[in-house]
Amino acid sequence: MLSSPPHRDPVLARLVATYPVFRDIQPLAVGIHKAIIAAHPDIDKAALRRTLQRHTASTRYLKVVAAGGSRFGLDGVPTGDITPEQQKQANQDLKDRFRKQAEQRREQLKAQEHQAKLQQLVDKFGQK
Repeated sequence: MLSSPPHRDPVLARLVATYPVFRDIQPLAVGIHKAIIAAHPDIDKAALRRTLQRHTASTRYLKVVAAGGSRFGLDGVPTGDITPEQQKQANQDLKDRFRKQAEQRREQLKAQEHQAKLQQLVDKFGQK
């Protein structure tokens, strides 16, 4: 396994170091936050909420959910299945994300082309 860069999120770093379900980017059990708080009462609930929101919104996680299958608890045991609605939502979120990224790339390219044309004009008329 490749070593990953250190996490900027200390809560996620702790979860990744402790639980394979986070390290291996497996679909999380519904309500897993309760199990995490029970196992780690020192973790701030608001920080955990933000961490779980970022983790479950990541492209890697959405791809796993979109593929379907089981959800897993902290112990790695399946706790239920991903519903078709959840799969559909993950697929839609991925499509929206990729479309937005493509639009941003197109806009960036247009801006670079515009800047290049402006520079050509400056070069052409600035040589007098």
